[in-house]
Amino acid sequence: MSDIHIRDDREAGRLEALDAGGELVGHIAYFTLDAPEAALVPVHTIVEPAHEGQGIAGSLARELYAVAAREGKQVAPLCPYVVSWAARHPDEAPPASPELLGAAKLWLKEHPEAR
Repeated sequence: MSDIHIRDDREAGRLEALDAGGELVGHIAYFTLDAPEAALVPVHTIVEPAHEGQGIAGSLARELYAVAAREGKQVAPLCPYVVSWAARHPDEAPPASPELLGAAKLWLKEHPEAR
């Protein structure tokens, strides 16, 4: 895993994992929410099949929470992988309020292109 670099492509709404050669090997797609509070909302996590089982998805989830913390934002996970990762790492992944999760679900329903 040490040869993986993670970058935040905020404009594209993706946290990307790149290998040493710069090839995209995985990503978390997310959107930002401003109300009821500022949040990053991960929608899905994808790791290329040749790179599965190497801890890339977990590293992406950990970095998403770290980015949110640095920016003073919450994470409202809608991605099943991030939900399960957060449940296994409560010390790194503070839970989102039901109100925030509801707002994130409503936003996604109104913006299906973000899926």
